[in-house]
Amino acid sequence: MALREYAVRRGQHVSEYGIEDDRDGTTRTCATEQEVYALLDLDYIEPELREARGELEAAIAHRLPDLVTEDQIRGDLHCHTELSDGRGTLEQMVEAAQARGYEYLAVTDHSATFGFGNDVQPDALARRIEEVRELNEHLDGFRVLAGSEVNIQLDGSLDYDEDLLEKLDWVVASVHTSFRMSEKRMTDRMTAAMEHPLVDVIGHPTGRKILQRDPYPVDVERLIAKAAETGTMLEINAAPDRRDLSDLHARVAAEAGVPIVIDSDAHSPQLLGLIRYGIATARRAWLEPTNVANTRAWDELNALRKRPRR
Repeated sequence: MALREYAVRRGQHVSEYGIEDDRDGTTRTCATEQEVYALLDLDYIEPELREARGELEAAIAHRLPDLVTEDQIRGDLHCHTELSDGRGTLEQMVEAAQARGYEYLAVTDHSATFGFGNDVQPDALARRIEEVRELNEHLDGFRVLAGSEVNIQLDGSLDYDEDLLEKLDWVVASVHTSFRMSEKRMTDRMTAAMEHPLVDVIGHPTGRKILQRDPYPVDVERLIAKAAETGTMLEINAAPDRRDLSDLHARVAAEAGVPIVIDSDAHSPQLLGLIRYGIATARRAWLEPTNVANTRAWDELNALRKRPRR
């Protein structure tokens, strides 16, 4: 409708029959969408952007974003193995990531208080860290990151002690409990976690499960502001029942300068392919490769963090 209104103002009419020009009465048909936009003197607007959210104005001004694509993702920073609730071994997840052409993979099993019988106690995580170190000695051109999806507790603290967190290469902090807190308490809880110097990214920030569970009450604008202040990244979780951050929130976060991480949250080797849903959300959010942290090589991504680690 917005496109048709724009055309009418130019003396053109867009319909299923073609593009009619008031000036000479001709109607032209097009074989491709690109031709349609060219006849309207517009840069081509990708399908994901066609929401009447400023894309027409951007097309007129030649300022449309160069949208991120799946082949630009260089690593996945949130996945699970059979150590917690995944269905693949560490080695199987790594092999699947390599097969996708990735350069790195963060293995981030659930932490000590996940609460569904899949908790990873500190001694088990310490062993996993050593397994990752040993595995990296045998890999060429690929890096496995020893990580954890750490629970954000009610007061915003994390459920591993500092010494163990220091040994991790990557820390995802997520809320998995007490979804019925007030908006203020939930927001305070999550912003407190962002202040932790070892928290790299907040996972699935609103906790929604599409058609299953509404987002928990949280002030996303405050989360974004705190992320920008503390250098904490925010995740687009690509699981198709999450897509969290949403496209609207991800666009606001990117405009605030917050690096976005697109992750699969894969619970099996095959599910690394879910990343495509996160890419779709990112494209609806107008994200370019520079907005997405894991379009970078590991050394470049590491330099974006609060405190780069080896």
